[in-house]
Amino acid sequence: MVKAPRMQARITLDDVAALARGCAVLGTGGGGDVRSGAIAARRAIRERGEVPLVTLGDLPDDALVLPLSGIGAPTVSHEMIHAEDEPVRIKEEIERIFGRGPAAVMSSEIGGANGVAPVAWAARLGLPLLDADAMGRAFPEVQMVSLYVAGIPANLVIMSDAVGNVVTIRPVDGLWSEAIARAVCVASGSSALMADYVLTAKECAGAVIEGTVTRALAIGRATEGAQDPLGALTAELGAVRLLTGKVTDLERRTTGGFARGTVTVEGTGDDRGRTLTLEIQNENLVAVEDGVVRAMVPDLITVVDTQAATAIQTEGLRYGQRVTVLAWPCDPLWRTPKGLETAGPRAFGYDLDYRPVETIAGRA
Repeated sequence: MVKAPRMQARITLDDVAALARGCAVLGTGGGGDVRSGAIAARRAIRERGEVPLVTLGDLPDDALVLPLSGIGAPTVSHEMIHAEDEPVRIKEEIERIFGRGPAAVMSSEIGGANGVAPVAWAARLGLPLLDADAMGRAFPEVQMVSLYVAGIPANLVIMSDAVGNVVTIRPVDGLWSEAIARAVCVASGSSALMADYVLTAKECAGAVIEGTVTRALAIGRATEGAQDPLGALTAELGAVRLLTGKVTDLERRTTGGFARGTVTVEGTGDDRGRTLTLEIQNENLVAVEDGVVRAMVPDLITVVDTQAATAIQTEGLRYGQRVTVLAWPCDPLWRTPKGLETAGPRAFGYDLDYRPVETIAGRA
């Protein structure tokens, strides 16, 4: 029997701005620029109506959940916007493979545009949005999802690009899904739309991170009307303030379907004389001060405008910006042995033993 969704839970036009702000913070520099996702979400809501927000408990066990996300370099996706029919082509391919369509859309990663754009994709497909995702933040690689950590086989990847190509991949595991999907993404100009881990609601239970759309909304609303936006955001996140200063050096390049680089922030005010360096692969991965690691993946590291407390994505960083770097704990799933193997510092090539950000800061 189909369970009725909670009637009070809908994404409205008034919610989009807060959702975008929250997703930008959770993007830790990646996930794509939220502005394009917010524009698409508003347009889709105006044309198709508000989007119901449902939980796994609202869906029948055999309902198919469609996880969607953009894959590629944020520096490219900012300029090469997804075509409106990309999610439609993916839905049609799912119907061909499964003999039935999906019952809900889910963001594969709640961070950045990939947390906002699913509102538009759900509206265009006439489907509700699931209050969950597979990361609780943004990560750059396909296998860096909670379903992989939970041991669910990477059964299917479907990709569509702005030109109209549709590619269906049957990878043998999550690592191969990343390798093949990344090659297809590069061939598509380093930007494509992707569905992976198409599962039933029952299979998703315990394997996705629930409540993350609601969490992003709460983060986005934390600064609304606040006299001290930075303080309000820091408190909402339970974050450690690593440094307040200005961007003095920036090295960024797009290669292999990723935006990679290094950002240097020199302290100002009470932090004058200090320097923090951020290592980037789409997202901010490691923060180092005087050779000492202050925070590292899978914990979240976000650069925000010091005055407005709005997150600055990787592609938006510029010399001279006045910024504050915040870091806070990741979802507990990522601190498990499998989680750290998948998305800890060594997964990105850093010879570092993971230490929680609150331990480094002396809070634990």
